[in-house]
Amino acid sequence: MYISFKDFLPYYQGTVKNVEVKDINGKILHINGKYFRPFVTSAGIQGQFILQLEPAGKFISLNKV
Repeated sequence: MYISFKDFLPYYQGTVKNVEVKDINGKILHINGKYFRPFVTSAGIQGQFILQLEPAGKFISLNKV
């Protein structure tokens, strides 16, 4: 994932809720932007992440690889 600080700002501020990302298999996911806040730097967000969900789809964790 790569998103500049400027482009992520609406998600960080909460004015836009979900970040649309594509997983390594090509599946489109919509993840609440609040989960990416710990990974924001002055350059934005860059890297690969592991998303853990409960069997029902409820968020467990998001970790940078």
